[in-house]
Amino acid sequence: MAGSRRRQLKAGITGALAGSLALLLGACGVLGTEEDRGLAAELAEKHFPGQLEVIGARTLFPGTGGSEITFSVTDDRDAVVRLSVDSEKGTCAYGACEQAMGAAIARGRAEAADSRVMRSAFEECGHEVIAVDPAGGAPYIAVRPTNSTVTEVIAEVGGCVQRWVTTSGAGSPLARKNGAAVKLVSPGVAERRETGKASWPTAMRLSHSGLLASLGERPYYSVGYDIAGGRVDTKGRARIVRPLELRREFDRTVEKAVREELRATYPQVRTNVFAGVWMLEPGTVDRQTGYVLFCERPDGKKRCLGDHAVVVTTDVRGNPVGGLRIVRDVREDGGALRLPPL
Repeated sequence: MAGSRRRQLKAGITGALAGSLALLLGACGVLGTEEDRGLAAELAEKHFPGQLEVIGARTLFPGTGGSEITFSVTDDRDAVVRLSVDSEKGTCAYGACEQAMGAAIARGRAEAADSRVMRSAFEECGHEVIAVDPAGGAPYIAVRPTNSTVTEVIAEVGGCVQRWVTTSGAGSPLARKNGAAVKLVSPGVAERRETGKASWPTAMRLSHSGLLASLGERPYYSVGYDIAGGRVDTKGRARIVRPLELRREFDRTVEKAVREELRATYPQVRTNVFAGVWMLEPGTVDRQTGYVLFCERPDGKKRCLGDHAVVVTTDVRGNPVGGLRIVRDVREDGGALRLPPL
């Protein structure tokens, strides 16, 4: 009997907690976006009749209230419009809905126009843009450089970037940047990519998370190009982008190798891989150079941030293929790094 009463009491407490949690989450909009989605559809029809169709919604909890609503544009197959809508507060993007929606439509149309210019520039160079990084706008194309072709490939893709810059025009967002990047993925990986729904607007199909995740399942190259005065330096500089576990494995390999070599001079050395800079050596796809930071001895902290640095060139797995070059005193008093360019 006592055991039965304990079980009943436990079930009652669990049920009460679950009910309270459901009420809390429901109040915050986690359990659904229906009301926000419904308000967005009403506002679109009221202020911009026949122009927008709601195609998706995601809750913005816990960072903010409401939902991000995604619209397609009826007369622009490429455009996608995103707007935060909070039906509880009756606001859109924290302000009046008509103005916020109008601004979101203008932004979506402008981004679609810029995307068409970019895709056309690369198609005229013989490369289909298969994805776009939503964070920085970098296009993904399918090409696999080798040691014998990488210089030519980087220059050719740089020519596509120049066409992109030229056709974008002096007033475009691209023209105001001092650089651009292009992602080079293996054709085999590109063929197996998750393409999304054919009904989605182009901007949505080219940047959805499933597509980007499928392209990032294997290492690929990111090539950066400097832009100055509308002219692109087509030489570019490339780096390898790895999935998380492969990146960690690379870091462990190179850090261990450098630490063991430094111990001959600094028996108490502490090391720390600086992951921000690992560039391919020009003319190669299997040699990369970067920094490993080190402290000559423990400084009482849990982890060595690094007072000095080692410049090291490795193979793709992280094994050094040459000697180490030490650069001393790379950290300012305030803790900021000042590493010389590679």
